[in-house]
Amino acid sequence: MVWIKALLLGLCASTTFAQSLDGIYDLVRRRMPKHADSFRFSLVDFNSTNNDQFVVSTAANGTILVQGNSLSALSFGLHRYLADVALVDIYWFVGSQLHLAPTPLPRLSKPLTGSSAVERRYHFNTVTFSYTTAFWSWEDWELQLDWMALRGINLPLAWVGQEKILVEVFREIGLTDTEISSFLSGPAFQAWNRFGNIQGSWGGDLPYSWIDSQFKLQKKIVRRMVELGMTPVLPAFTGFVPQAISRVLPNATVVNGSRWGGFDERYTKDTFLEPFDPSFTRLQRSFIQKQQQAYGNITHIYTLDQYNENDPYSGDLDYLRNVTHNTWLSLKSADPNAIWLMQGWLFYSNSDFWTDERVKAYLSGVEVDQDMLVLDLFSESQPQWQRTQSYYGKPWIWCQLHDYGGNMGLYGQVMNVTVNATQALATSDSLVGFGLTMEGQEGNEIMYDLLLDQAWSRQPIDTDSYFHDWVETRYSSGGRGSAVPNELYQAWDILRTTAYNNTNLTSTAVSKSIFELQPSMSGLLNRTGHHPTTINYDSSALVQAWQLMDSAAFKNSSLWSQPAFLYDMVDLTRQVMANAFIPMYINLVSTYQGGASVSQEGSNLIQLLRDLDSVLSTNDNFRLSTWIRSARSWARNDTEAEFYEYNVRNQITLWGPKGEINDYASKQWGGLVSSYDIPRWQMFLQYLESTQASAYNATELKAQLFDFELKWQEETSESKQAESGDLQSVLAKVSRKWPSVFGNQK
Repeated sequence: MVWIKALLLGLCASTTFAQSLDGIYDLVRRRMPKHADSFRFSLVDFNSTNNDQFVVSTAANGTILVQGNSLSALSFGLHRYLADVALVDIYWFVGSQLHLAPTPLPRLSKPLTGSSAVERRYHFNTVTFSYTTAFWSWEDWELQLDWMALRGINLPLAWVGQEKILVEVFREIGLTDTEISSFLSGPAFQAWNRFGNIQGSWGGDLPYSWIDSQFKLQKKIVRRMVELGMTPVLPAFTGFVPQAISRVLPNATVVNGSRWGGFDERYTKDTFLEPFDPSFTRLQRSFIQKQQQAYGNITHIYTLDQYNENDPYSGDLDYLRNVTHNTWLSLKSADPNAIWLMQGWLFYSNSDFWTDERVKAYLSGVEVDQDMLVLDLFSESQPQWQRTQSYYGKPWIWCQLHDYGGNMGLYGQVMNVTVNATQALATSDSLVGFGLTMEGQEGNEIMYDLLLDQAWSRQPIDTDSYFHDWVETRYSSGGRGSAVPNELYQAWDILRTTAYNNTNLTSTAVSKSIFELQPSMSGLLNRTGHHPTTINYDSSALVQAWQLMDSAAFKNSSLWSQPAFLYDMVDLTRQVMANAFIPMYINLVSTYQGGASVSQEGSNLIQLLRDLDSVLSTNDNFRLSTWIRSARSWARNDTEAEFYEYNVRNQITLWGPKGEINDYASKQWGGLVSSYDIPRWQMFLQYLESTQASAYNATELKAQLFDFELKWQEETSESKQAESGDLQSVLAKVSRKWPSVFGNQK
């Protein structure tokens, strides 16, 4: 299978523009202007394997020389020097700290070297473009792309703005804008429209101004990806079309997909143009040609998923093979070098349908193995590569999914991400990469760093030393000031061995707190699966970690001015308080069922949530107003602004016009807790106070809550939310108020 890897790498490499070093020099100028002349980059052919390699050394004049056999190798080598030697890094929420690198830059006593264990480092789930990046600005994307380059990612999904190409294809065959608009979904739900799960939009139609602005943004994104040595994975025509396709192509062979997520049929059961219909290839050619005209010949890899959580029209083996075979031929007709990238999620999510023989038949339709690349989407918890014999020879990527819906909970599987990934690499000849496929790019950044760094080692990373080094870089500010307090290392080691070391795979992903869910007397606790509410560690351990971090800041007050520490302290406090909500809720239920008043227990619950809201509101990364402000910023007028705000409000709450996926993408955000969670729990408590346990009616209560939830979707708010104060003073007040939550205070 080595020839598969070599060919795949060669095809990907051939798609990039000439190997200009301008992109990486520009990155340094962007992030480290004072050190713009301190680095020199050089592409070198090491004449060894297909893997990326780098060497970093110090020249006689103090310049840092970074050599590599690819742009991605150069970027990763630069990252290793900056993070490990200069002690500065770039982060998701904290932003870039690279400008804090010391002057002069530290000299290397011996060269830093590295070689990737896999050729491909993949990034993005299709739905991340709705849960996380839906309303990102170019500034947001610039930070993200620099982060990706420095982490060695060289195969990113590039989904933004595909509606522009799709609309042009549909117009070309005679569909009207009204017919097309009835098919497209709102900005916060486009991922599932692209997947063929939903059609249309609730709350208003997708503005064509949005389509045009996203297309312009995509041009910038893919240009920067290429400049930084990445091969973008671009969309292809999937076959999902407006219902009016039968008007303009009356002889076309179409079927309807299955109903998805409990949605009314007007919003689901998408029309699917069968790939063996001649029109499919015609539309595929048009789509890819228009895309090439827009972005240039920058890739041969195309993302294409036709049965994401939708069962095929038929389970007949010949039918399934026919679908993939003709889809593959359509891609090759449009681009002779095309490689079809697909998620392997369907084989797990709809496993009742996808028997082994059906999986094999479906994959066999792509007759040349290297023409397909499969993402084993949930490798750390539900790997499908073993069951499918490494996807029957198709090249595939070991992925960490980790987070669903952008949920916010401290969680990880450090052993699976290190040990299991390297075991898979040693076992499967067709494994060609590691990747991140989180649904929402929320917290727990260390877990994503860990897998990306594991891509450069054939042996499992020692997580003890890894966490130590990560903490040193995160809090040292480039070595300025005093040393990192030992308490921070201790706190993170507790996290490493508890929250980040889940081995109980009845709960397989980031957990959510029960206070984010619609209040009820039952069904909230001990949910398992990939939307769990379980806590698979001793909650007191996190209290201890919190105390250690608080003690570190008491000893070194400069931490209160460090963005990384402020973010982490809010995140850890959030988890400690969320965990504390559980026994309080259990006590309330017990009291109510015992026939006593829950007035005191209810008051405590509400006060805890109010104090949590005040903690969250100290940080822009944990505020509802940040999400709303980014959405409204894309609007040209009040109507569009209100539509975008409705979209984001709906996604993080009801997720559908009638709460079809209620609380799936719930968040712990300041402003959301106070305006949504607290009112729901207050209504719940009022119901309990006025209703005896023997007369409790879950249906009646649910209807009352749903009425409030529907009205909340329609609200609009000011784009700015006042901070509740500085974190240090808020925490001092909150921790004194809740000694039972935070332990004895100094």
